[in-house]
Amino acid sequence: MIRAVTLDAAGTLLAPREPVGETYARMARAAGMRIEEADIEPRFRRALAAAPPLAFPHTDAVERARRELDWWRVVVRASFGAGADHPAFEDCFQALYRHYADGRAWAVFPDVAPALRELRARGLRLAVVSNFDGRLPGLLADLALASLLDAVVWSTLAGAAKPSAPIFHCAERALAVPVHMICHVGDDLDADVRGARAAGAVAVHLHRSGDAAGAIASLADLSTRLDGLE
Repeated sequence: MIRAVTLDAAGTLLAPREPVGETYARMARAAGMRIEEADIEPRFRRALAAAPPLAFPHTDAVERARRELDWWRVVVRASFGAGADHPAFEDCFQALYRHYADGRAWAVFPDVAPALRELRARGLRLAVVSNFDGRLPGLLADLALASLLDAVVWSTLAGAAKPSAPIFHCAERALAVPVHMICHVGDDLDADVRGARAAGAVAVHLHRSGDAAGAIASLADLSTRLDGLE
């Protein structure tokens, strides 16, 4: 019996309001830097894929915040390529980091709030489990999602990143629900689906384009899928 649902954040509940390459290029120009917008997006994707897990075990809050900044600085520097050598890079990076800490930089998918309310009406406990940094709770509050959740678990706080099992067990403790009674929902087949199942949870794959076998295309379909798990 499912007693709780955990959900990924970026790609599942929310997404940047504009393409990352467009935002990076616009803010680089504002800082006096010249960077080809078309080059940024693919470099950003490669940098994210090559980055180590966004998790820093056994660190206090001050050290964790410093290491979050350092982690993202490496990703943004790689995204800018040679443009990162510009004297204005650090100021631009800091502006970008602040930008993505603001809910106005993000858009919530239209199916999210209705689905969360429906899940709560079923008596399920809800949490976000995300490979994110300390900006996440503030973003969820800005986007009016925090009040619909019982817990928020992000990788730098948990000291472990999906698909690693400890982040799912952190959610288990936060929700006070055994992991085998938790259904995790996310758009990443490896981090969300395989990771949750390896940790002992049930998992549902969300694929918004609707062309992945066994996946749901919208969170509006989640309640029906849960019925089939009972």
